[in-house]
Amino acid sequence: MGRGRVTLKRIENKINRQVTFSKRRSGLLKKAHEISVLCEADVALIVFSTKGKLCEYASDASMESILERYDRHSYTERQLNEGTNHQTQENWSLEHAKLKARIDVLEKNKRHLMGEDLDSLTLKELQNCEQQLDTALRRLRLRKNQLMLETISDLQKKDKALQDQNNVLSKEQVKEKEKELLPQPEPQAQTHDNIGTLNLGEMYETRGQIGGGNVEMDETRRQDQALPVMPHWMLQYINQ
Repeated sequence: MGRGRVTLKRIENKINRQVTFSKRRSGLLKKAHEISVLCEADVALIVFSTKGKLCEYASDASMESILERYDRHSYTERQLNEGTNHQTQENWSLEHAKLKARIDVLEKNKRHLMGEDLDSLTLKELQNCEQQLDTALRRLRLRKNQLMLETISDLQKKDKALQDQNNVLSKEQVKEKEKELLPQPEPQAQTHDNIGTLNLGEMYETRGQIGGGNVEMDETRRQDQALPVMPHWMLQYINQ
């Protein structure tokens, strides 16, 4: 089972710290020697303990030659960096000057187009300025006309939609009024035949009660047959 991850922090116990320093120093020296032998690299190692004790290692070359080489390399790197920084600074300065000059030209042209500082302009420059203004005016008018046409088209579409909606509502209102004006069916629209039959039945029943309830069915039928048939318009007055 592998070891867990160890958090690197200062060892509080003085004895343990000294033991760890001795072990790690030996391992570090061993690794420096291995990399110098395996890779033919010039290695210089300098370690100072907490008490100020020096521990060093140098490969086949001496420590002084390695340090001198390090100084030369560092000096060259510093010179290159300084030269690069200086060149970069000069480039930025030149770029800043170009941008500033361009801004000045643009500001001057803007004032000329606004009708300011025209005394220093020649006839050709004034003509160029006038031509620029004419071109700008044509573009402005073209854009204005385009926007006006688009607005008119939108308003026409809205007007047509409102007219269609109004026509639909008008048709619905006309249909509702036609329904209201149609004659409603009268509740007394019963057939005169039913009314006449009902009144005749009541009359027959009344006549039977007057003549006595013991009259035979044949006699009643003969009497009913002998009765005259009354028209419907007379039945209405009898019922009243």
